[in-house]
Amino acid sequence: MPNFTPSSTTTRTSAYRPDLEILIVRWHQDAALPVLQADYQTMLEVAAEHNCARWLLDVRRREDTDPQLSAWASATFYPQAAAQLLPQRLHLAVLNSTYIYERFRNDPAHQQYVAYMLAPERPFLTKVFDDEGEATRWLQEA
Repeated sequence: MPNFTPSSTTTRTSAYRPDLEILIVRWHQDAALPVLQADYQTMLEVAAEHNCARWLLDVRRREDTDPQLSAWASATFYPQAAAQLLPQRLHLAVLNSTYIYERFRNDPAHQQYVAYMLAPERPFLTKVFDDEGEATRWLQEA
């Protein structure tokens, strides 16, 4: 059994997996922007504590993400997290359903944020997956 300490709130569970050297965060639902921002800050604190720049983010249950969260996360949070975790490069494997991902990619309110997150010139790398095994392998190869 892997040695990891899970943490949970009503909106998410998270655990650092030392055997994989990956932070795994699973959101159970959408929530108000301040609640999700607090979740993200906690996620960064756990990652910094373990010097972990490889994150698996399971967002399959967050179908109604507010564009304000997308704007804040892409332009503010992830660049700051990437800077804090230097010299490692932050790798984000986003586990999502194909349906939700396509909806976000084609939604004018989210398109620019999806494109921003996936652009290779960012200080972090993001890749979207619909298979957890593939996401984990990508992170382990990072």
